[in-house]
Amino acid sequence: MHNIDSYSHLRGESIYLDDIPELSGTLYGAAFGSNVAHGKITNLDLEAAQNLPGVVRIFTYKDIPGENQIGGIVPDEPLFAEDKVDFEGMPVAFVVAESKKIAQKAVKLIKLSTEPLEIITCPRKAKEIGSLIVPPRTFKTGNTEDAFRKCKYIFEGIAETNGQEHLYIETQGAYSIPAENNSIKVYSSTQGPTAVQRHMAAVLGIPMHRIEVDVTRLGGGFGGKEDQATVWAILCALATHHLKRPVKYSLDRMEDMRMSGKRNPYTSDYKIGLDENLKILSYEVSFYQNAGATADLSPAVLERSLFHCTNAYYVPNVVATAYSCRTNLIPNTAFRGFGGPQGMFVIESAIAKAAEELGVNAWEIQRVNLLKTNDEMVYGQKVVSEAISCWDKLDEEFDPQNIHNDVAIFNASNHLFKKGISYMPICFGISFTKILMNQARALVHIYMDGSINVTTGAIEMGQGVNTKMLQVAAKTFSVNAGKIKVSSTNTYKIANTSPSAASATADLNGRAVQVACEAILTRLKTFAAKLLSENENRISIRDEVVYVKDSMTDLKWNDLIIQAYLQRINLSEHGHYATPVVNFDPSIEKGHPFAYHVFGTALTVVKLDCLRGTYEIEAVKVVHDFGTSMNTIIDKGQIEGGIVQGIGWMTMEEIVYDNNGKLRSNALSTYKVPDIYSAPKLIDIVFYKSEAENLAIFNSKAVGEPPLMYGIGTYFALRNAVKAFNPESKIGFSSPLTPEKALLGLYKK
Repeated sequence: MHNIDSYSHLRGESIYLDDIPELSGTLYGAAFGSNVAHGKITNLDLEAAQNLPGVVRIFTYKDIPGENQIGGIVPDEPLFAEDKVDFEGMPVAFVVAESKKIAQKAVKLIKLSTEPLEIITCPRKAKEIGSLIVPPRTFKTGNTEDAFRKCKYIFEGIAETNGQEHLYIETQGAYSIPAENNSIKVYSSTQGPTAVQRHMAAVLGIPMHRIEVDVTRLGGGFGGKEDQATVWAILCALATHHLKRPVKYSLDRMEDMRMSGKRNPYTSDYKIGLDENLKILSYEVSFYQNAGATADLSPAVLERSLFHCTNAYYVPNVVATAYSCRTNLIPNTAFRGFGGPQGMFVIESAIAKAAEELGVNAWEIQRVNLLKTNDEMVYGQKVVSEAISCWDKLDEEFDPQNIHNDVAIFNASNHLFKKGISYMPICFGISFTKILMNQARALVHIYMDGSINVTTGAIEMGQGVNTKMLQVAAKTFSVNAGKIKVSSTNTYKIANTSPSAASATADLNGRAVQVACEAILTRLKTFAAKLLSENENRISIRDEVVYVKDSMTDLKWNDLIIQAYLQRINLSEHGHYATPVVNFDPSIEKGHPFAYHVFGTALTVVKLDCLRGTYEIEAVKVVHDFGTSMNTIIDKGQIEGGIVQGIGWMTMEEIVYDNNGKLRSNALSTYKVPDIYSAPKLIDIVFYKSEAENLAIFNSKAVGEPPLMYGIGTYFALRNAVKAFNPESKIGFSSPLTPEKALLGLYKK
């Protein structure tokens, strides 16, 4: 089945925030963000801005009727700065005017005076002075000290990953509209409608039932609109609350880049020990996460790094410690992979370091340490592993030995061009690690003409989740897809939604749809049995026709529905699903936090220009564990997109702050993302169909986040190409490996 949005996307008819018709009297907002990263506010001069013709009102913390607080995990993030600013871009005031142009002009007239405070941008320095968001956490298994004494080889080092801009096509934004009885309706470009609703209620001092949040779709999210969308929606709603007029704020690209959080940068220390057979016996790692000025989702992101600190490998003795470090940068946030990629990069760096020192290929260490079924992870869960099967399937499908031979021949024949090759196995757990978030609801109506409406808590943001929700209903009822419409996500229809994140959206909401549909279907079968004077157990519906065992009857879907309506049969259902089995005890850092794991292996080949430091990615060949894919077209697209986004993070997307905490990579002229010329020339994906039962909807495993980690392989392939040119290179392990870094690595000894 094709993506149900393809037709309207192609014709420009899909509705995004800026496509919503604006009501008469709509006002427009613009936020004034701090121009310094850390300082005590001594004066805020709004006079010139307030006197600008067309400015209706300027809001500050003094105008908040409820709490000046929007922090989720930790209540440490005010909506507006009060007595001090903690990062450059921190909202201090919100201008509302008759036009967007006037609002933006007024922002430039606001003057903020501050008394400088120390600016910290380095997470290691923050850790040294005890500036932590939450107390450190440690995952342990076995005894690393004893294990290191038994190791034949021990290696230590540092690995660093930079941040990453989400760079969704649709920027952050919201449109709030006054409703009767002191209520507000908000159209928000958010992955978390309930988070917007909950924090908005607290800021405005009104109950949640007076706030309706509606989301038709997003023009991309990647985690950047899970928590970060909240502030813009609340600013609009605050103005609507006071002025009783519609208020809209859509950030321009530079505003969005300057004032929204990014993927967390990490700097990490590792120590790895192996025996004579290259088995990893012991591993220790310390993660220093740059959280930025407030918690946002950083503590949860860091937890995911701990969960994925050993990637797809079985390591019997592990100590992994994580520090969420408070700095004076924009609060960093969720990004596709949610801490998993940062954790995986470190152990891949440790393996690469060990391989170089031992004079072996990294994939020799990788292959011998892959997880087997019933191996226990550092957090206590035993896995059902497809790691070895995916690796072996890659060998079978792509003949890597021939690729190795070609690379060796090329490198021997060329001096100024070198090729590099790498393997990247992955193991990614699927579920929210905050257990209570593993729940979802769906509302299904069958109308008297036989058509069906489905509403869920899933946010469509380009990943095709609405198509999958439609597929669930169509398959469960056995009706034509044309009979079904998936409606916008709305907090008045579906309450207490979990955000569309953690690669769990299709599973949670799809299961809820299935529960609702099956409840209605049971009632319809009972009613059909009564009409046909048959045993209910013999009744089924296939392709919109009622069957008695294997015999087709004259009772069609539409006739069944209208007769059921006439007999007052309930044709609506509110389904609820909570993932079974999952549990985790933070007091001992053990449990069964994931419904299942996704596996896969990527083989990457690159060609490096050793005179210029530039490179081409010739091929990424992947075997991916899809379970039993319910939509191969959508899933393949997710794999391709994830790979390229991961490659961008590893090679060219470089976040740059100066020592004063000011973002320098603040536009598309200074921040580079992959284009058609930097994407791989070939992406070849093989669907590995695992037979093991899992908790995914229809056994179709999640594909949102796992494929991004394949992009990590590009970093190590490039690094291998550098080493092929200069075996003495001291290139280290610091991503992204930009052409500039590659050039330095090629010639710096």
